[in-house]
Amino acid sequence: MISANNITLAYGKRVLFDEVNIGFTKGNCYGIIGANGAGKSTFLKIISGEIEPNKGTIDISPGERMAVLNQNQFEFDEVTVLNTVLIGHAKMWKLMHERDAIYAKEDFTEADGLKAGEMEHDFGEMGGYTAESDAATLLSELGVENEMHQQLLKDIPANIKVRVLLAQALFGNPDILLLDEPTNNLDVETIAWLENFLADYQNIVLVVSHDRHFLDSVCTHVADVDKQKIKVYTGNYSFWYESSQLAARQASDKNKKMEDKKKDLLEFIARFSANASKSKQATSRKKALDKLVFEDITASNRKYPGIIFKQEREVGNEILQVDNLAVSIDGKTVFSKIKFDIQKGDKIAFISRDPIALTTFFEVINGRIKADSGTYEWGTTVTTAYLPNDNSEYFEGSKLNLMDWLRQYVPPTTKDVDEDFLRGFLGKMLFSGDEILKKTNVLSGGEKVRCMVSKMMLQNPNVLMLDEPTNHLDLESIIAFNDSMVAFTGIVLLTTHDHQFMQTVASRIIELTPKGMIDRLMTYDEYLVDERVKAMREELYS
Repeated sequence: MISANNITLAYGKRVLFDEVNIGFTKGNCYGIIGANGAGKSTFLKIISGEIEPNKGTIDISPGERMAVLNQNQFEFDEVTVLNTVLIGHAKMWKLMHERDAIYAKEDFTEADGLKAGEMEHDFGEMGGYTAESDAATLLSELGVENEMHQQLLKDIPANIKVRVLLAQALFGNPDILLLDEPTNNLDVETIAWLENFLADYQNIVLVVSHDRHFLDSVCTHVADVDKQKIKVYTGNYSFWYESSQLAARQASDKNKKMEDKKKDLLEFIARFSANASKSKQATSRKKALDKLVFEDITASNRKYPGIIFKQEREVGNEILQVDNLAVSIDGKTVFSKIKFDIQKGDKIAFISRDPIALTTFFEVINGRIKADSGTYEWGTTVTTAYLPNDNSEYFEGSKLNLMDWLRQYVPPTTKDVDEDFLRGFLGKMLFSGDEILKKTNVLSGGEKVRCMVSKMMLQNPNVLMLDEPTNHLDLESIIAFNDSMVAFTGIVLLTTHDHQFMQTVASRIIELTPKGMIDRLMTYDEYLVDERVKAMREELYS
């Protein structure tokens, strides 16, 4: 068990935590949620001991081992992949080297023999004799090929490094597991493996993630970081979100009787309890929900941005024709033989095992880079808005305030552009009061994305292109963006690691590969289980 007792942390006048008291128990997975800057990652660092609070203590049951997902991809550059994983069990790794040092002594004594014998016993108790094979198996399950296991970490691709560091955290069945954004840069197959691994995990897991599908798959509880406090709720993220929304609606309905409110909430709990029986963590989650009482559910204090896209005109019959596009980078083909037409009503998710292929494709059809071969042609009725993966060019060297920055992108046909007009678009993205005078060169990643969305809404497009739209956004902004794309009546072309975003928005999936493409009219979940698609993917990636 872990308990946080009277944890207080402040940086100058900014108070992150004020007298936080919370406990985490074995057998549960806790999703740590909260707005950007609320202190989610900081709280994990307090738990791990990396950050010392101004006041309070963290108590951990004696003898329990903690593992943390390392965020520094360069720390183990001079270590082999396999040894990087073994280092995850620090006590065993230290014991192994101390034991080897004794055996290497030239003047090996009887006392050394006794000491070595004790070490061998402890080493065996820790699983040391199967450690290398266990680590190798874990790496393979995470998609790290056997031939990489003896390579130095500096010599492997960045997306594989992430998997090695994840294996390091998971190795040896730690009693307490702290994971900060563990799905970043993982493909869908690896995320599915991790979901299954954590769903079966019997110890304590604390995870920070912006992936709602992932949180729903693994979490038995949600720990909400809000207003300098942390409160634990039973259930996964969707249960927390929908119950808090229900509580908010009830709070605004002053005429609704208490008994009616109680009945609605209990029916809501019962429905989620029934759904829990289908989940990977059915037993623990259903037991927890069965014990829940309606007083436990409270309204969320979160603010959700108002993302509303209005088309200036509807698209015609000719929207986008792509004919045999192909691109190679540094002699490596990232995609080829890409050929399709867009139809009215299309909302298309583009996927690939190579994220570079996706960004490159969007850059090509936006005229920002040139394809090696093939053509594309937009229809004359199309007006586009593009959210690139890397938006730095829109802010580099700019010292404009938000108002003046947004003013640059007002379409020539738009009239009556005054301060209130621009303030309205910024206000929808939660820039209020004097925040609109903030300089663009000091914005955070999330604030820059919100500015880009304001710019896109201003353009009244009928075709939206979104390259990883959820990057840097908090869950509230992701939900608002997701809902907006479901409601949008124009064309949406997107690529995203957010499973739920893709599943709820896209009705057509196009996969880009070096050998060609797959194009299917179906949802993302249907695509993942379709046997014909699996066979085609196997052939195209072989």
